[in-house]
Amino acid sequence: MEMIKEQDPTYVLLAEDDDDDYLIFSLALEEIAIRVSLKRAKDGEILMQLLQEKNPDLLFLDLLMPCKDGRQCIREIRANSAYDSVPIIVYSSLNDLKEIEFCYREGTNLFAVKPNSIGDLKSILERILSINWKQMLFYPTLSQFVIKA
Repeated sequence: MEMIKEQDPTYVLLAEDDDDDYLIFSLALEEIAIRVSLKRAKDGEILMQLLQEKNPDLLFLDLLMPCKDGRQCIREIRANSAYDSVPIIVYSSLNDLKEIEFCYREGTNLFAVKPNSIGDLKSILERILSINWKQMLFYPTLSQFVIKA
């Protein structure tokens, strides 16, 4: 009898310096049906070190971080072909057209605006995690780039 291999959890790397935002994100992930292995980088320097160890299935990236901010990280990641298959989802409270256009131009895949409730975050995460990122990197048009609750 052949064993059915259980699918590995989706490896999510969250670059987030705020402890409360990290806690809410991890609680929301626990409540959705998709199995996820979550790792955290508290700043941009740690993020770049973790990327050298293993490419995540999804990278959620806050723009406002110490040491190296999200903008610098985006440019560094997209300049390195070793990370071409890493989907970058900006996860930010900055809902500003200038920031959104910068992220879009620099090659991030989605811009998720931090919601005010865990329920809204769950729905955002379910939408993002339901995309088959391994099959194809998703680059929506600018009008579909921003995800809000």
